[in-house]
Formats: sequence, structure tokens, C-alpha cells
Amino acid sequence: MIKVSKVIWIINQYSGSPKHGMTFRSYFLAKEFIKRHKVTIFSASFSHVMSNPPSVSKTYTEENINGIDYLWLKVPTYNSSKSLGRVLSMFIFLYRLFFLNVKKRDTPDVIIVSSISPFPIWKAYFWSRYYKAKLIFEVRDIWPLTIIELGNFKKNNPFVFLLQLTENFAYKVSDYVVSVLPNAFSHMKNHGLDKNRFIHIPNGIDLNMTLQKIKPEIASQIPKNKFIIAYTGAVGIANSLITFAEAANLLKDNNEIIFLIVGDGSEKEDILNYKLHNKIKNLVLVDPIPKKNVIPLLKEYSDVCFIGLMSQPLFRFGVSPNKMFDYLYSAKPIIQSIDSANDIVKEAKAGISVKPENPKEIADAILKLYKMPESKRNELGQNGRVYVEKYHSYEQLAKQYEYLFN
Repeated sequence: MIKVSKVIWIINQYSGSPKHGMTFRSYFLAKEFIKRHKVTIFSASFSHVMSNPPSVSKTYTEENINGIDYLWLKVPTYNSSKSLGRVLSMFIFLYRLFFLNVKKRDTPDVIIVSSISPFPIWKAYFWSRYYKAKLIFEVRDIWPLTIIELGNFKKNNPFVFLLQLTENFAYKVSDYVVSVLPNAFSHMKNHGLDKNRFIHIPNGIDLNMTLQKIKPEIASQIPKNKFIIAYTGAVGIANSLITFAEAANLLKDNNEIIFLIVGDGSEKEDILNYKLHNKIKNLVLVDPIPKKNVIPLLKEYSDVCFIGLMSQPLFRFGVSPNKMFDYLYSAKPIIQSIDSANDIVKEAKAGISVKPENPKEIADAILKLYKMPESKRNELGQNGRVYVEKYHSYEQLAKQYEYLFN
């Protein structure tokens, strides 16, 4: 039985909103929590993934978004995800938390600290002891392991040392550790976490979110009456979209198949250069669109969705990409080019899984789906839709969270 009327504080430096842009997990969970509880999200005034950062002139500002109270703590802007400015913003966010006056706020019953940055756990632990609140540490990316394995940071780097100290502390003092990664405990147990405090709660989708058709100027860039393989989201190195472009090159003589990338990021220019150099007319790149437009675009303009990640040992802990759930909900078959501990496409019987960074296997999977009867493709798409509604709605995920509150 879920007890009602808890006061919940969510501390997530990178939490966004429909108004400000990514990231959305904390917002969607809070949207469900406020049906029974009072929620405040503590977030930063700027992050590199926000599309419309809030305006904060003093040390913080308050805003209510769809019934959720936000405290935007002022941090400096920075140029990129790999900049020293981003590191500085993490420490300033923690500094703001330490000197934030919360005495006039409702006393919290539950405090959730959501990474990427784990540093807020230090202040959250103090608050949890002072207010006798339950403390939950949520891991979306495992830091510092992520920057060691993906960013080639050394273990003796002072920043890595601080992150490791913080990670170990978080596992020691938290009542529960929640992770979106299904196999994360295999790492966490080596850093002091016992099994009965680990909970896997994956990413998901808000089944009640407001959707909106794409603008005509976007629609006009998408070829008509073609078999379209669509990718939506960040165009970063981890997404392995150069492999997607290489698959387009393999199939460039097929005038019926179009490779569509909708998004922006650090690798977009390289992909455009590859397209021009190889004269790939069947590869189309479109600027990013708001989240409310993604599913309508996929439903109306795509035949197949693509998701890929680089081949990395880090994915041995599993993955839970947000775009996967948009794809599943759009009821389109999916080609997944990922090597990880879990295979959502296989579990959902929603498409084809191939090896990562393998353009030949991607091209073969596309041809297989292209030649497949439409009824069979529709069956794969519907399998995905049923799966995501059953296991990955934020309504269901929030209920899993709420059982930890008592």
C-alpha cells in the first residue's frame, strides 16, 4: 500500500522541463509523484543539453511548472560537455546547495539525488540526517567509470579521485540506490553496495504527454513515398551515426530507401562531410525538433527506426536510451546496433538487433525489413507498442519508486 502525502525533494543538476528542454526523467517522475505527493526539483540554471535555460539573476529563482516546484540554482554557462566550465558548474551547484536556505520549505520525507553529477549527495546526506528523510541515490551513468572508460581519464586524476570518493560515499549512506542500468549492481557491489538496497527502475515514456505534428518546413525536407529509416536525437560520437551513414553509402544505389537523421551534435559536421564526399543522396539530415514532435514524426514519416551505440565495455551494465521508448511507442519496427547486457528490442520482439559499428549488418537488416510484408512490419511495431505501455510508462515506473518511500 502506497502511503500518500510525502514531501519529495529531487536534486538533479541536469533536470529539465518541457519549457526548458532536456533532460526529462526527473520531470516525468515528478509529474506522476504530484498526483499523491508534493515535489520540489533542485536543478541548475544551465546545462549543455538545455534548449531554453531559465533566467536566473540572483543565486536562485523559483518556478512552478505544471504543478512541480523548481528551484533553479545559478551556475555559469559553459561551451561543451567536455569543458572545464562543466566541471566548474558541478562544484558551484554543490556550493549553492550548501548555502541554500530551505528552512521555510516543507520538511522532506524523501530526498532523491539523481546523477550524472553525484556531488549533491554530500549535501543531501546532511539534509536526510537533519530531517530524518529517506535518501535515494539514482544512477543514470556510472561516474567516474564512464569518464575513465569513454573519456580516457586516468584513475589518479584528482577529479576522478573526488568522483570515486563521492560514488563510494553515496552507496554507503543511501537507503536505496536506483539505476536505469539493469546490470549496474555488478559494479556497485565492488564499491560497498549490498544487493537488498539496489533497485533497477529503467527509463520510460509519458503516455499522456502532449504531442504535436512537425512544422511544414521540417516536413518539406523529408522525401515522400520512400522507405525511410529514421534516427532522432543527439548526433554525438557515442551514437555511432557515422556507421549509419556508411550503411547509407552501401545502399545509395537503391533509390527507394532513405536514411533520415533528425538532430544535432558534435558529429553532425563529419557526417555531412562524409555524405558530400561519397555523394550519398539517400542520406538526409534535418535540424532537431522538440520532444513533442518526435513521435508524430516517426508515426507519419518513418517506416523503421534506428538506434546505435559505439562498441564499449561500459555497456556491459546494460543501457536504457530514452529514444528507444519513443521508438517503441511509435509502433515502428526498430533496428538496434548495440552490444549491451540487455536487448530491449529482442525482449519486446520489436525488430532486429545487429552488431555495433557494423554498416554491412545494418544495411542487411534494412533490406530484410524493406522486403518484409507490411503486415509483418506492423506486427513488430505493435509488439513494441504493447511492450512499452506495459513495462515502461512513467506511471508504472513512479509506482515502483513510491514503494521505496515508506
